[in-house]
Amino acid sequence: MFEFAGKVAVITGAASGFGRAFAQKGAALGMKLVLADVNPDALAQTVEALRESGAEALGVPTDVSNPAQVEALAQAALAAFGKVHLLFNNAGVGSGGFLWESSANDWSWVFGVNVMGVAHGVRVFTPIMLAQNEPAHIVNTASVAGLLSPPAMGIYNASKHAVVSLTETLYQDLQLAQAARVQAAAGTQAAGGLVGCSLLCPAFVPTGIADAERSRPSELRNASAPTRSQIAAGKQLQRAVQSGKLSAADVADITFEAIAARRFYIVTHPAIMATVKLRHEDIEQWRNPTDPMSLKPEVKNAS
Repeated sequence: MFEFAGKVAVITGAASGFGRAFAQKGAALGMKLVLADVNPDALAQTVEALRESGAEALGVPTDVSNPAQVEALAQAALAAFGKVHLLFNNAGVGSGGFLWESSANDWSWVFGVNVMGVAHGVRVFTPIMLAQNEPAHIVNTASVAGLLSPPAMGIYNASKHAVVSLTETLYQDLQLAQAARVQAAAGTQAAGGLVGCSLLCPAFVPTGIADAERSRPSELRNASAPTRSQIAAGKQLQRAVQSGKLSAADVADITFEAIAARRFYIVTHPAIMATVKLRHEDIEQWRNPTDPMSLKPEVKNAS
């Protein structure tokens, strides 16, 4: 079991949504918190609220798409608390509409945050965790969109599929590297390695993901007006997110339970697995892709 009390958690995208819920849960469990977000004002408010509740919390404004800023985040965490035991690579943004109508700026923005933000976190923090020789864990936030390919969500889908593959590979790499270390150290580490990871795949939850456009950097904003497909995709996402039955706090509870048990796959909405199975059957039987929303008409036809 992973122990939380007194340990240090670093959380990106911490000023809202899942990130803030992870911070609140970590504080309730007695963790020390290093919170990162691209919005400095919202981050300061979150840190202040956590401190008022008695938590030890540090805020570090961070654009996770910038490798130097992620490296600075790690150094700030080490300077404040000396170690890092839990990392949430959680920051994420979204963009919808037909793939061919998506601009180069759309691709750069979404992949910069959703993929490279996770990659920078893994690259910077994993060596720190391995060197500590203490239990540590990484949670990468993907989405059910990393297990499926819904229409009019192409860039987001592709970014989250990348996070799924990245995290599954991270699991294998950690197993391989730590097995070699165990052999070299004659069994001084626990079986399976001290550093683990999990892949978080939530479905629709009422968070700020549908309003992510507000955080897009000015240099990556589009000069042209949104297309009809982009407007429609945005409206459907708003409806779907607001219809979510689980809260961000519920997802945080599920995630921390999985971390404690060292479970890799964290699927917060198990009902979606029927659609995941359908996709796998399409692949196995060489069928053309089935509409992922065909089993979820309440989402597809939300109004």
